[in-house]
Amino acid sequence: MAIIGVDLGGTNARAGLVEGNRVTKIAVREIRSQGGSEEVLTDLKAVVESVLPPEVEGMGIGVPSVVDPQTGTIYDVQNIPAWKEVPLKTILEAEYKIPVYVNNDANCFAAGERYFGQGRHYRNLVGLIVGTGLGAGIIADGHLYSGTSCGAGEFGMLPYLDSNFERYASGQFFLKSYGQPGKEFYRRAVAGEEEARRIFSEFGRHLGEAIKAIMYAVDPEAIILGGSVSRAFEFFKDSMLETVSGFAYSIALKKITIVPSVTDNIAILGAAALYLDSRCR
Repeated sequence: MAIIGVDLGGTNARAGLVEGNRVTKIAVREIRSQGGSEEVLTDLKAVVESVLPPEVEGMGIGVPSVVDPQTGTIYDVQNIPAWKEVPLKTILEAEYKIPVYVNNDANCFAAGERYFGQGRHYRNLVGLIVGTGLGAGIIADGHLYSGTSCGAGEFGMLPYLDSNFERYASGQFFLKSYGQPGKEFYRRAVAGEEEARRIFSEFGRHLGEAIKAIMYAVDPEAIILGGSVSRAFEFFKDSMLETVSGFAYSIALKKITIVPSVTDNIAILGAAALYLDSRCR
């Protein structure tokens, strides 16, 4: 089985040919993000066609925006001003004569882990992206649950302290609380600096509170962490788990698994997983 997975970012697009359980070919192309709608679409088609084989079963595309998962229409794509409302599924299905599925990048991450990564053994899980923001995708009873307007899993928007979880449990915490990006504190923590490690421990407590809220909301078997901040897992793991241990229901604590993603090319695999998820319903 050959599937195309596309990860559309604000400055470039990555496309991959997925055969079996692995990515066999990858192409990257810078997109004219400040150009017109047709220019961006031309760039997207170019990167797709650079990995497109003679025969392919379907295509999935992950985008950093709001999506109507039924029609495949995307709205207000981050960093691409011209893409206010684009019926991407309709356009690409007409072009390539294959089924195309579109969803936001957090949902793609969860689907990718479900079909290709550490979520393969679970039917109920959350893929939690801990990066510049805090977003999540939900797998319920083995399938991706996007909600009515692709808004399911926006746990970062839940109120917390004087703001919301995204402010304290994503990369925003480091910049807004301590004036430097998380990667700088990671560098210092790796070097053994105690202050940086203390700050990561503080971050872990906030993330632990967010995870408890997720557990109360959807009761998953596993939460898989992705995103740039998750790479510092070793520095916030202990405080995070200590906070999660305060969850009210002990039976859930015995069952829950919380791990960082270790899946290479998860954005491409996650996009391709949209096609697999559609076939399994």
